[in-house]
Amino acid sequence: MDQILTHSPIPSILLDGDQLVLQVSSSFANLIGRSDCEKCLGMDLVDVLEGASSDVCLPPVEVLQEAARKAVGAKTVTVIKNILTENGVYWSIRAVPIFDRGTLLFTILEFEDTTVDFRKLQALNDERITNETYRILVETVKDYAIFMLDTKGRVATWNSGAALLKGYKRDEIVGRHFSVFYGTEDRIADKPGKELVLCMRDGKVLDEGWRYRKDGSRFWASVTITAVYRSNEHIGFSKVTRDLTERKAAEARLISAYEESDRLKSEFLANMSHEIRTPMHGMLAALALLIETPLSSEQRELTSTIHESGHVLLQVINDILDYSKLAAAHFSLNSAAICVPGIIASVVRSYQMTLKQGVTLDARLDSNLPQTALGDELRYRQILQNLIGNAVKFTDEGSIHVTASLEEEGNDMYRIYTEVEDTGIGVADGDVKLLFSPFTQLDVSATKRHEGTGLGLSISKSLAELMGGEIGYRKNSKSQGSVFWFTVKMSKADATEKLGELTEKFSSMALPATPATRDQLKDVAKSKRLLLAEDNILNQKVMLKMLKNFGFENVDTAINGKEAVKLALQHKYAYDLILMDINMPVLDGVCATGEIKDAGVNVPIVAMTANALKGDQETYLAKGLDDYIPKPVDQQLLIQILLKWLTADRGEVTINGVKD
Repeated sequence: MDQILTHSPIPSILLDGDQLVLQVSSSFANLIGRSDCEKCLGMDLVDVLEGASSDVCLPPVEVLQEAARKAVGAKTVTVIKNILTENGVYWSIRAVPIFDRGTLLFTILEFEDTTVDFRKLQALNDERITNETYRILVETVKDYAIFMLDTKGRVATWNSGAALLKGYKRDEIVGRHFSVFYGTEDRIADKPGKELVLCMRDGKVLDEGWRYRKDGSRFWASVTITAVYRSNEHIGFSKVTRDLTERKAAEARLISAYEESDRLKSEFLANMSHEIRTPMHGMLAALALLIETPLSSEQRELTSTIHESGHVLLQVINDILDYSKLAAAHFSLNSAAICVPGIIASVVRSYQMTLKQGVTLDARLDSNLPQTALGDELRYRQILQNLIGNAVKFTDEGSIHVTASLEEEGNDMYRIYTEVEDTGIGVADGDVKLLFSPFTQLDVSATKRHEGTGLGLSISKSLAELMGGEIGYRKNSKSQGSVFWFTVKMSKADATEKLGELTEKFSSMALPATPATRDQLKDVAKSKRLLLAEDNILNQKVMLKMLKNFGFENVDTAINGKEAVKLALQHKYAYDLILMDINMPVLDGVCATGEIKDAGVNVPIVAMTANALKGDQETYLAKGLDDYIPKPVDQQLLIQILLKWLTADRGEVTINGVKD
């Protein structure tokens, strides 16, 4: 007996009838780290375990004693399983009582480390609980169709959500291929099969599209297909489908609302363009007529300033109201021959009359500045005007200096540096980072002295970057004040381009027509008869005065499109040209033009309209008008158009300015 117990691989303790230690196995001695097990004989369990190594954490001695008492009391083997000790090890204790004719002889206590087995059992139990929870969840969820496909794509499971969404009962669909949910075109294209191939390659497929129910109705579905593996073996696919028909309909409604809003915004911009341009036409046309009258030198300087500012304002309005530019979030650039020193001199001259008393404004121009370059005069002028305008606004005393120089010259380009230095109020250190942000005003108090939109510097930054340059700020090192600077790139041009484009640029600034051109028109105008269709009385009066100055003595007027049609048909062969406004009461200019053309009246009809957004010209030419001039009317452009059509051979057919 001693030999069996001593050499048992199971850590064991032999107790006598009084629960004192008679023998311990070598494996138990090794477990508790004691080499003097002979000293344990006759000892109480408590004393034996107190001498165990500190690295060993056995079940409490009370548990061992309880196991022994239960076994003796029941006269049978007692097992206490999975006792968790402080070091995270699980033990099982087996107490075996040995009796002889009812007398307790011995009690054997056996120790078994069950940590590994217990954790495996616990993991299996957790997995079972998780799987059962997942099964219950899948079976009861009703908002999603959740089911399994086998490796061939046949339906293997079916939940209540799938039954509600797709209309099939479990016994109707299990075993059928999932392509039954797809439309005819998708099945012909083998979309279901391709999705499974992609799923095997990528692990998952996400798709949105139309799917079909048992009754043939369709719904917009969000579908997720995932490859499922067990022990690295592919066992099928999980498929989750959600009905997004309502969301699809909501998106369609949102898109429709956006398109309607976009349409209304376009109509608003078009109306605003027309309403702003109509009075500006009267103002600038009257100003052009005033310039041609005898004026003193001071009056001529004032009218020139108004003239220049009016046209710059008109160009700014063009940008604000041009929806295509706003929608694209950028400004378009033109390239024409310009004179940078001339632009600077013009802008400086226009601001000199707005200075506060005691403030001076001058320009210092580098002699190396190119006299001509290819660039966008309006954009360069806008930046300069914004910077000088700010300097004038914030400078109460001292000076403002505009400096421009040639920073770099390449084979085909110039880089021009321009700065505006002032002795004004300057910019606080904490506000510098806000300078070029849109809609930012550094003084937003109720007592602020300076008005503005807060857009000027932001627009200037965008324009400078569009022109291949940059913009910045630094403190005035000489005194209190600011220095704003910017650079732009401009292209070089040969002499012919410079001369031709500069001539065109100066002409397009609505300066008085050259005498030769005007004289040519006066010679033609004497024998010509025009019809002016214009509903605005002020603009009609100004245009009649302008045409009279051009030499036209026979000009009839119509107050609306219907009257224009009536006059054109009454005098079928009398009119040599019709100037047709577009927005008119009773009958608009486009409809009036159509009726005149349909009646066989062969007369050039020129749209003269305040509708000047991008694409308007192409629209009116496509609708039958022969030419187009925007309001405010540019005198030189009007002269050119009148000469083009009034000197053309009326026997020829002319379409959109091209003789056929």
